[in-house]
Amino acid sequence: MTLNAKEIASYIDHTLLKADASTAAIHKLCEEAAQHQFFSVCVNSQFVATAAKALEGTGVKVAAVVGFPLGASLSEVKAFEAAKAVENGAAEIDTVLPIGLLLEGQLDAVRSDIKQVVDAVKGKAIVKVIMETGFLNDEQKATACRLSEEAGAHFVKTSTGFGPGGATVEDVRLMRQNVSSTIGVKASGGVRDVETAIAMIEAGATRLGTSSGVAIVNGTQGASTY
Repeated sequence: MTLNAKEIASYIDHTLLKADASTAAIHKLCEEAAQHQFFSVCVNSQFVATAAKALEGTGVKVAAVVGFPLGASLSEVKAFEAAKAVENGAAEIDTVLPIGLLLEGQLDAVRSDIKQVVDAVKGKAIVKVIMETGFLNDEQKATACRLSEEAGAHFVKTSTGFGPGGATVEDVRLMRQNVSSTIGVKASGGVRDVETAIAMIEAGATRLGTSSGVAIVNGTQGASTY
């Protein structure tokens, strides 16, 4: 597959989720996103209003993470955070599912957790569900995909970038096979160069989460650890 810089940029959620992120760094993130016309910026909810204001009129969306990075917040808290993020300008929500509950087989609780976030922003934002694949076996990954779709989510996503491992071609392919064609797949965690980006897209990714967006569209190796 051959994609030009503009085509690759349209897949990218340009990301800054580090604990020490500053307002100045968020403004730089938004400037880069506008310059390269990335699909969105992905930030912690604290910075949604800042990013939304910086990106007015650019066509670049704002995505906010919820329950990040552990997924262990109360479902009601995740739903509240999602709703406030949308109120402040987010068009997309990336929520971390309750990983411990999934590992224990509490599937109804996992489905309910996702659904509460979906319901909190229904008609206002799309929801991506972060599975944190590094903790899961293939059967659990497939189950997480099924539960996410049943709960009304619009995307499944590989990882936070803060857990073990990151996106792999094999996981993206498995996820693509375990959701319907209307559900997107986001590869996130370790996508730092154009070759990896294209490999993920070929495997079925419809979105890429990375802090190396500029390096990717320039066809160079990124230095980020997201």
